[in-house]
Amino acid sequence: MKKIFVGAVALLAAGYLGLSGIAWYHDTLHAESSAAQPVASAETAQIRDILNRNACYYCHSATAALPPYASLPGIRQLSQYDIDKGQRYFRLDALFNALRDGSPPGQADLAKLERVVTNDAMPPMRFRLVHWSTGLSQHDQQTLLTWIAHQRKRWYVTPGVAAAFENEPVQPLPQALPTDPRKVALGMQLFHDPRLSVDNSLSCASCHSLSTGGVDNRKRSLGVRGQLGGVNAPTVFNAALNHMQFWDGRAATLQGQAGGPPLNPVEMASASWQQIVGELNADPSFANAFVKVYPDGLSGPNITDAIAEFEKTLLTPSRFDAWLRGNTEALSREEVHGYQLFKSTGCASCHVGANLGGQSFERMGRAGDYFAARGEALTEADNGRANVTHDPRDRQWFKVPGLRNVALTAPYFHDGSVTDLREAVRKMAQYQLGTTLSEADVDALTAFLKSLTGTYVPPSAPMSASAPAPSPAFAAQP
Repeated sequence: MKKIFVGAVALLAAGYLGLSGIAWYHDTLHAESSAAQPVASAETAQIRDILNRNACYYCHSATAALPPYASLPGIRQLSQYDIDKGQRYFRLDALFNALRDGSPPGQADLAKLERVVTNDAMPPMRFRLVHWSTGLSQHDQQTLLTWIAHQRKRWYVTPGVAAAFENEPVQPLPQALPTDPRKVALGMQLFHDPRLSVDNSLSCASCHSLSTGGVDNRKRSLGVRGQLGGVNAPTVFNAALNHMQFWDGRAATLQGQAGGPPLNPVEMASASWQQIVGELNADPSFANAFVKVYPDGLSGPNITDAIAEFEKTLLTPSRFDAWLRGNTEALSREEVHGYQLFKSTGCASCHVGANLGGQSFERMGRAGDYFAARGEALTEADNGRANVTHDPRDRQWFKVPGLRNVALTAPYFHDGSVTDLREAVRKMAQYQLGTTLSEADVDALTAFLKSLTGTYVPPSAPMSASAPAPSPAFAAQP
């Protein structure tokens, strides 16, 4: 009886502290976020209030100020465990910033929040037992889901999508992106031009072949003199839709990405842009064509600008896009079922947007130790995003790859460790979602992923006599 009494008192004390902490946290955050900020819309204010009331930032923000009781022995350890786990799955800082300044919330953030609300998964039960005032009411849930739908329609809906799919976490590809055809023509030549490499042996297309899904199908690419790169080459198709470039996001734009390999000592190994410009200027036909488009002539920024402009044309619409645009016959029953599984199992919480990925960074192995299971020694490349931010919390976080043409782009993951698409599906379910799929589910998901294989049609453009012709297009799979 005494133990029961002591336990009840402890629970009451914990609940009191929890209620006090929530109130303290809510008042403090409200005061800080209101200072010197424009008045938020009523809808935005409601969303912030729901997140604040439920203390979502306790575990999902790197900057949250925890209440005083969180430093007490025992509670401190539990709090740290919840914070570590919470930030592994969902960091709310960017979403809160978007609520504060009116910028577009991330597509992956919207998808994760939608999944949490739909499954009533947050706050977790253990948190609710201590913080009695938390938990989403039906009104809260509907408010959040309505806001998510409004944000998607405002920022992310692809023109021409069927009305039934406007609120999907993924969208069809746009018909085209705005480009300058003259720059596209130059960029197409430069993309296939080996003169960007120090020994004239490699072009951009050497690792990003347009006839094999925009990759070289190697575990790690070969640079000049047979040097081995550190990561698996990501596809260049649809890369214009990524929020950042490279696995670690070290380039913010397509132009920034295009400027990396030519000067990378392991890849194309040119000493400088001056060296590359000298090679290209030695070709009067190309140099004269270039200056007609860029009056200030050949330079590193102009070369990479032209390549980026060409890469904006590398869109590969597929049968899945036709289905999202209203053609109900475009997908088979199994493919549709696979797409439903793609959403219900949680894949669409990260593989979002028109590229089905490329919109966020996620931890590789957030639901299990992928690297320990891999059995290979860790490399510098395995540090992922931390190599750019130098923040230890970003270690082993990577840009989520887009899944378009994934059936053509094996091997998979940043380390190229998996060669079979079905095995990649199983491993992602295991290490990212913490679930084991049935063979029937693997079949359906794989069928859906194969429906993402699209068609690329090269832009019509004149080629200079000295520049090699682009690789042929690849066609959608039946």
